[in-house]
Amino acid sequence: MSLKLLALDTSTEACSAALSIDGEIKQLYQLAPREHTHLILGMIESLLQDAGLKSRDIDVMAFGRGPGSFMGVRVAAGVVQGIAFAHSIPVVPVSTLAAIADVAMQQTGESQVLAAIDARMNEVYWGAYQRNETGQIILQGEECVVPPEQAPMPEQGQWVAAGTGWGSYAEVLKPALADRCITTLDECFPSAEAIARLALDSYKNGAAVPAAKAVPVYLRDNVASKPKSAV
Repeated sequence: MSLKLLALDTSTEACSAALSIDGEIKQLYQLAPREHTHLILGMIESLLQDAGLKSRDIDVMAFGRGPGSFMGVRVAAGVVQGIAFAHSIPVVPVSTLAAIADVAMQQTGESQVLAAIDARMNEVYWGAYQRNETGQIILQGEECVVPPEQAPMPEQGQWVAAGTGWGSYAEVLKPALADRCITTLDECFPSAEAIARLALDSYKNGAAVPAAKAVPVYLRDNVASKPKSAV
């Protein structure tokens, strides 16, 4: 029986959906800031229709669980939860920083990526990733949200710099990595295709969760807090 996985990502300026059937992935992708809620359901419907499937036929779902845009991450999480709840489909949450690393590795053929997303408020979402001998992408240390001057640079090795954080804070980040930077991909975004690839590995390793636990990861603790009204 074929494994059918539907993946979504709306965590950054890019909006995408991908359908994997037995590892063969088809993706719809568009750079469309603030248009994700209008695009994502149509992308899903188009992919399923082209494959002759209904949402109930999906075996596994995956989504970019963050970090990224607060509202963007919530869009994907909400859509995935709605479909997964309706049909009791397991879900694999995937780091958007890991997805950026996967995209960068696919583009360059390199195996070490420093992924950085502009987190606004003079901070970056940050993660260092390496591809191991078996092809898995492994987080080195922890993902974090920090001022760019405090980004934990690795002490050795050659790295690809990927993500919008590298464009927004180039004057701080690039000198810190100096001649150990192989190349900079400062418009490298996560994609549903990358989410699907990473989710397939995670699913095989038992990383799926029920819909209720398919929740965003913001890294910034106070992201959802609202300022108190003046009295």
